Amino acid sequence: MDLVIRDARVIDGTGGASYRADVAVHEGRITEIHREGDAGPRPTGTRTLEAHGLALAPGFIDMHAHSDLALLRDPDHSAKAAQGVTLEVIGQDGLSYAPVDDRTLAQVRQAITGWNGDGSDIDFDWRTVGEYLDRLDRSHGGHGIAVNAAYLIPQGTVRMYAVGWDDRPAAPAEVEHMKQLVAEGMEQGAVGMSSGLTYTPGMYADDSELTELCKVVAQFNGYYCPHHRSYGAGALQAYEEMVNLTRTANCPLHLAHATMNFGVNKGKAPDLLALLDDALANGADITLDTYPYTPGCTTLVAMLPSWASEGGPDSILARLQDDATAEKIRHHMEVIGADGCHGVPIEWDKIEISGVSVPGLESFVGKTVAESAAQRGEEPWVTARRLLVDDKLGSTILQHVGHEENVQAIMRHPVHTGGSDGILQGFKPHPRAYGTFPQYLGRYVRELGVLTLEECVAHLTGRPAARLRLPDRGLVREGYRADLVLFDPETVAAGSTFDAPRTLPTGIPHVLIDGKFVMEDGRRTDVLAGRSVRRTP
Repeated sequence: MDLVIRDARVIDGTGGASYRADVAVHEGRITEIHREGDAGPRPTGTRTLEAHGLALAPGFIDMHAHSDLALLRDPDHSAKAAQGVTLEVIGQDGLSYAPVDDRTLAQVRQAITGWNGDGSDIDFDWRTVGEYLDRLDRSHGGHGIAVNAAYLIPQGTVRMYAVGWDDRPAAPAEVEHMKQLVAEGMEQGAVGMSSGLTYTPGMYADDSELTELCKVVAQFNGYYCPHHRSYGAGALQAYEEMVNLTRTANCPLHLAHATMNFGVNKGKAPDLLALLDDALANGADITLDTYPYTPGCTTLVAMLPSWASEGGPDSILARLQDDATAEKIRHHMEVIGADGCHGVPIEWDKIEISGVSVPGLESFVGKTVAESAAQRGEEPWVTARRLLVDDKLGSTILQHVGHEENVQAIMRHPVHTGGSDGILQGFKPHPRAYGTFPQYLGRYVRELGVLTLEECVAHLTGRPAARLRLPDRGLVREGYRADLVLFDPETVAAGSTFDAPRTLPTGIPHVLIDGKFVMEDGRRTDVLAGRSVRRTP
């Protein structure tokens, strides 16, 4: 064998009890699992790693990642590799970089600068989904990427391509064009489709349009992953809308960062779970992901009402620079409750600037909009408006609107999986980007006992692999790919904090992808074993 991991506590990803075993790896796959007490000789290999009782689990699967350009930009990518993540699902929230034409690419680059940077350091030499996946495979001098990546077709980008930024129903021919783009993306290897239904222009799609696209996804055994229309006022109705829409389309549903946020939803996680349990009992195919933190993270421009975003980034900036229109935007956000802010009047003391794109604006980072406004002796909207314009819509925010009891209740649900929703840009990113998976294992398993260790590992490995229809990943099982993580259940912890968000975790010494060490003795190797993981026919 190439490698034998000796005397590990195997937590196999099924949720079943752990056991002691030697695990042998050869040519990138698990070839033998010799349990303690099994008859016959123990496996031997060219290399032996003494686990000394460390837990051995399948590599963690990040079901909601924003590493679309980071994987191309950063061969190290320790933000995820050091957490034990061996597969990320990108193309999230309805906005990413394929499929595009030249016009759409320029627009989407500007629209999500806050998520991924403006891409000025990237050679965008692809236009289709297949070409983007090929680009991942030949990145960094043809060596590949740091961790594996699967891709969701971004519905907002598809609408941008076929319809533009107009807030109107798509014409029949435009719907057919979108269906064709989705079908082509699925044929080329995407695992499903995402939406960002509080982000423009994806939010302009009505249910009939989304249903038609979901029917195409279902034909290819993919799944629909919506960031639905509200996580605040009307959250339950928004969840119900997605459940009903996908039942009509006969398409599996995976709810992105499934939370119940803002004051109106304090203590209401049981209402969401009752809705899901009823749908599951009636045959619905539903999973969800969450991150183990209370604040959310997005862009400041996402808080605007949808009508202010019609026409795209240049139109948004023009409206912000017009005093009368800017006052209408303020009234909508502060008094009525903009759809971009989930129908809840914005609370500027809960909106913390986490990153800016234009040099010279760093003084805003780490402060709420209300704090920066007070320092300047002006109203918060004046500060926010100036920042939006000066930063060319590139500012990212932390939104402190979550509830711990909701977070814990949802993560206990049997269809739950883990997703970081990690935005890696900005001076002060959300710590979930660097800490989600050790945070689950350290805080929520060891410290709080919300989940058992075996249950938690299943949430982070076997269950997401089943949603992705991966036939040979997500379990420690003979014949499966050797995407593995060794960690110490007694010490594993997220190092990242809100004050020091880029600190790497502790207690995860070894991570393997395809049988190769990408983390060894707690240090990132120079191995690039990641590749695109394409839809299984």
